[in-house]
Amino acid sequence: MGNKPRGLGSAKKLAQRRRSFKLLNKTKLKKKYDPLAGSSQAKAIVLEKIQVEAKQPNSAMRKCARVQLVKNGKQVTAFMPGDGAQKLINEHDEVIVECIGGKMGRAKGDIPGVRWRVIKVNDQSLDALLRGKLEKARR
Repeated sequence: MGNKPRGLGSAKKLAQRRRSFKLLNKTKLKKKYDPLAGSSQAKAIVLEKIQVEAKQPNSAMRKCARVQLVKNGKQVTAFMPGDGAQKLINEHDEVIVECIGGKMGRAKGDIPGVRWRVIKVNDQSLDALLRGKLEKARR
């Protein structure tokens, strides 16, 4: 009938069952509230470049960009990793953002409220651009 186990040695089975349902519920919630709607990466357009102040005890201005996702029009703040990355990313550029990978999908490190990072600019790897392997494409 699909009833849960009720025997003497059923604790392990019940715990496994609980775990599986918990995971199911978590993925549904992520899909509902995540601006990327459950996907790992998304295309976006840069609206403006901003600087976010790092949390205590650090004192730095982290370079970020306000971007608007193409798929649903939601706006998120994405971190621009690397030295001089803000010089390569301009307004109205097409970028690809992905999750930074902090704990439980939250912000990582000392950047408050920033959960995403830029990985590509105009279909070119930001890492390759920073290392000088590629020249920035004209669009």
